[in-house]
Amino acid sequence: MACSFRGRVQLGGLLLSVLGWVCSCVTTVLPQWKTLSLDLNEMETWISGLWEACVNQEEAGTVCKAFESFLSLPQELQVARILMVASHGLGLLGLLLSGCGLECFRFHRPGGVFKTRLCLLGGTLEASASATTLFPVSWVAYATFQDFWDDSIPEIVPRWEFGDALFLGWAAGLFLAVGGLLLIFSACLENEDGSSSWMADATAPPACAPVEEEFDGSFHLTPRPVNQVI
Repeated sequence: MACSFRGRVQLGGLLLSVLGWVCSCVTTVLPQWKTLSLDLNEMETWISGLWEACVNQEEAGTVCKAFESFLSLPQELQVARILMVASHGLGLLGLLLSGCGLECFRFHRPGGVFKTRLCLLGGTLEASASATTLFPVSWVAYATFQDFWDDSIPEIVPRWEFGDALFLGWAAGLFLAVGGLLLIFSACLENEDGSSSWMADATAPPACAPVEEEFDGSFHLTPRPVNQVI
């Protein structure tokens, strides 16, 4: 079925939200949140993520070890674990709600206001998922930046640097934010007939009863509730 401009905006927002949600899930799993290269041994590289730390050696390959205790992690990694998992839940729920509210997919008789509210709620959840993705990624990046320029650490000590997962996390948050804003924006657009979807039910003309004759011979239309059987 052909989509109106409003339907295409909704579809674009949903696709961007799906892309952002997938990138966010990949960011959570990847161990490349922080990287460390040893000047004395350039053939060895350390990487650290939310769940495990790995060492990459050209001869032996990559060896990873999961963190034993959640409480032993730095505070930024503890918060990052919780918020990234929460982001996945919010993003998935937003995708389901906004998918059911798309104008282009009509399996039964469409309810304009209800579908619009689903898109609005889905877009709000996607925007929330964006915030819960950008905050932990930015916090880990800020902590890494502070440690890198800490004057109290001797210069000969290797410093952690930004990993590729941080850049993927920023991209995921951006996709989720744009997708959520498009879904919210679509709720403010007008339908094909030029009427706002929010006012579709409010502006519907009331049902009228059959013409009744008064004693003075005049005629008038008596409003009757919609749910009353005519």
